[in-house]
Amino acid sequence: MTDASARRGAMEAPFTLEAPPHDRLVVTVDELVVRAPVQEIFTVAAAVEEWPAHLAHYRHVRFLERRTDGGGIVDMSANRPFGVANWPTWWRSQMAVNHDIPWIRFRHIGGVTTGMDVEWSFTPVDGGTLARIVHTWNGPDWPLIASFAAREVIAPVFVHGIASRTLAGLAAVAERQAQKSATLGGR
Repeated sequence: MTDASARRGAMEAPFTLEAPPHDRLVVTVDELVVRAPVQEIFTVAAAVEEWPAHLAHYRHVRFLERRTDGGGIVDMSANRPFGVANWPTWWRSQMAVNHDIPWIRFRHIGGVTTGMDVEWSFTPVDGGTLARIVHTWNGPDWPLIASFAAREVIAPVFVHGIASRTLAGLAAVAERQAQKSATLGGR
């Protein structure tokens, strides 16, 4: 988006992001059954700018560019807690949102995890929604230690450590909202 189109508020078409390939060096899966309808958890997850209000480990989420599907280019920053200490992380992503299926996809274009593909998917199951986050990646462009760093440190410690907290926190928000809706609808 040019500066002129940004000032006018014009938005570009969504990014075309394919499902993450599973033939990568690292495939990390986090999933949780959320006691809420698909639309409830999908809506909460797609509202990425609101994540810091719901998640103590998120430092900020900022759109640099918006697309017509609700995605765009987004900067994200979260802390990976280690006891009383926090390790700050950040990444920049292209984001695409499919409201019909539904899914949310990211392609990391900045930060240590550049080249990582991510998909949030939402499947109805008995009792709610199976929310699943898949991260796939070939590791950083670091000579000699890239595969070790990706497999042994970045994916299990940072990616899983942040994604599992994010999923649990957003699930709690969706469950509270679903419970509130059910209570109000039952009057």
